[in-house]
Amino acid sequence: MGNEESSPVNESVPPQTLSGRTVEALADYIISGKVSNICVMTGAGISTSAGIPDFRSPDTGLYANLARLNLPYAEAVFDIGYFRENPEPFYALAHELYPGKYRPTVTHSFIKLLQDKGMLMKLFTQNIDCLEREAGVTDDKIVEAHGSFARQSCIDCGSSYPEEDIKRHIDAKEIPRCHNCKGLVKPEIVFFGEQLPEAFFRSRGLPAQADLCIVMGTSLTVQPFASLPQMTREQTPRVLINKERVGGIGSGTDDVLILGDCDEGVRKLAKACGWLEDLEALWAQTAPESATEMLEKPAVETKRDKDEALDDEINKLTKEVDETLNLSKWHETKVRGDKVPDEKSPSEPPNVTASGGPTAHENPKGSLNHVYVSKAKDETSEPSSEIPETGETKEATTRGGDSKM
Repeated sequence: MGNEESSPVNESVPPQTLSGRTVEALADYIISGKVSNICVMTGAGISTSAGIPDFRSPDTGLYANLARLNLPYAEAVFDIGYFRENPEPFYALAHELYPGKYRPTVTHSFIKLLQDKGMLMKLFTQNIDCLEREAGVTDDKIVEAHGSFARQSCIDCGSSYPEEDIKRHIDAKEIPRCHNCKGLVKPEIVFFGEQLPEAFFRSRGLPAQADLCIVMGTSLTVQPFASLPQMTREQTPRVLINKERVGGIGSGTDDVLILGDCDEGVRKLAKACGWLEDLEALWAQTAPESATEMLEKPAVETKRDKDEALDDEINKLTKEVDETLNLSKWHETKVRGDKVPDEKSPSEPPNVTASGGPTAHENPKGSLNHVYVSKAKDETSEPSSEIPETGETKEATTRGGDSKM
């Protein structure tokens, strides 16, 4: 689906900065020595290959699974008012998503590679999963536009809460309480009714200082995040690594499209730069066990293998049980093979269906109309073109026509 209204650039129009609009020309530019300030912008698409459950897919999405908790609507799990009254559904979700359960993807390791090569100026991400951190990207390089599990605090007194304590509570499926005032503790993920992090607005002017913009795995439908690629200077190359064109990228003279799977796209770019071996080595380091350790183990089934197989079987059985519980009594009788009364099957409960990802609509002022489109009012005003001061500035004209920075 995508958010694409612009037309691709006329191929007869030459690029201003690149030698061509190809992966090879982009790689030549990256390794030329002219690139030292890359802005990366990412969305949920870079984490899907990690196995993180989709939010909105019918039957398999996290929202569908949360429906059994008698929520007034599935997205109430991200409503701050509802959280105050009933935090259990959110912590059921947190138990599934908490960092440490999923391995970073090749794309996350590519961002770490840019950092290692001294080229990463800033990573702007819409994701809350902390996989960039798991891959080794440092805190000072990350702007989590919608917050994340990286920090947590009391929603009443604002006191920070120790990471080891919240992890213990989440593992035990318990609700953490503030050590000071006994208020509810929540990871600093942006909910309905909350403002975006101050760090996002402080850093929003950085794309105008970038010499390359890389956008990956996002539909660019959520404002104000979606406006970030438009804040680059007119001559700054932009690359989109995504399943489809979004956000007008591809209409600029120095835009490069690498359409398809994100992991395949970054491998293609890394290979063109001569970095593929470095990338694969970095990604190998994110595995629970290194290749060397695996080679040293005897070729027999270990306890870990058995435990994982048991977990898989339990998960399979749990899914089957869940499906069974969704059947009506009439269906259950039929499955058992008993005589079925001659009566019409009662209608099944409605499924929770939605479209899009876990981050859906914000208003331009920064309040996140998170995930649930029908809660968001129609707001057609554009985000402010005023860009906060971010240290050293450059005289530049951005694609939106601003001549500031």
